[in-house]
Amino acid sequence: MNVTFVLTDESKQETFDKLWNDAGINGLKGHRSVGGYRASIYNALPIESVRVLVNTMQELENTL
Repeated sequence: MNVTFVLTDESKQETFDKLWNDAGINGLKGHRSVGGYRASIYNALPIESVRVLVNTMQELENTL
């Protein structure tokens, strides 16, 4: 499954990009038809990986 999303405040893009890169998340940026971000979440992906993404998103939310 691909989860696509965009930031509601594009001025936070640089901050979010740094957060997910620092968290070791790869390949999150961009979707050819939606833009924004795309997280590929497949059955074999450990739940811990999803938690890292959620925690990173929450960290961004806390900086707002």
